[in-house]
Amino acid sequence: MRYFIFILISALTFQLTQAQTYELGLYAGGSNFIGDVGATTYISPNKPAIGGIFKWNRSSRHSFRFSLIYTELEASDSKSDDPRRIERDYKFTNPIIEASVGLEFTFFDFNLHSRKTNATPYLYTGITVAKHDNFHFSNSGELIDDQTSSLAYGLPMVLGYKFQIAEKFILAGEIGARYTFTDEIDGSVPDAEEAYDRAAFGNLNNNDWYMFTGITLTYTFGETPCYCSF
Repeated sequence: MRYFIFILISALTFQLTQAQTYELGLYAGGSNFIGDVGATTYISPNKPAIGGIFKWNRSSRHSFRFSLIYTELEASDSKSDDPRRIERDYKFTNPIIEASVGLEFTFFDFNLHSRKTNATPYLYTGITVAKHDNFHFSNSGELIDDQTSSLAYGLPMVLGYKFQIAEKFILAGEIGARYTFTDEIDGSVPDAEEAYDRAAFGNLNNNDWYMFTGITLTYTFGETPCYCSF
């Protein structure tokens, strides 16, 4: 049994180190929020976003991807086109750290070991989890910190375009929406039960969204892969 486990681990290690291509790099761009506070324009970055990204290229058409991004989601009713929101004049800033894992699919073959120029649009989706602070608004519009935090799970929907700018470097630009399974990020549904009845507002049937718009620069490494087995 021990011998079998040793052989299995050795085979997996060889597969990972000798037969795959990896990418490691940086993400930089901007973020904006869409919910019950502020403007509802989908692509309107108003705060910087920065993070890291890792890809495990399993074929010339798809990769497993992980990213970790930090930003501050900011929204202000004064930037809205809705007269009711402008009159209400709520605003907030909520720092988040988002981890995302999923699958990136390219429209065309993207073989990092080919001598041809590589460029292709791509789609990415998976699952996200973002840690955010909890707060609510008083009747006078004052933001009250609840001194707690929560996790917002969501679905990323990303469209991008990437191209190989050098033998080892990939540059990409992308626009990504995050649909979350929470309505707490903007304080419209207070996490604290004692504040819910008096402080909840907005459309309670719609969850929060946020957007990332930015670029990635990744460095590729690993041996020439054999894509025939996957």
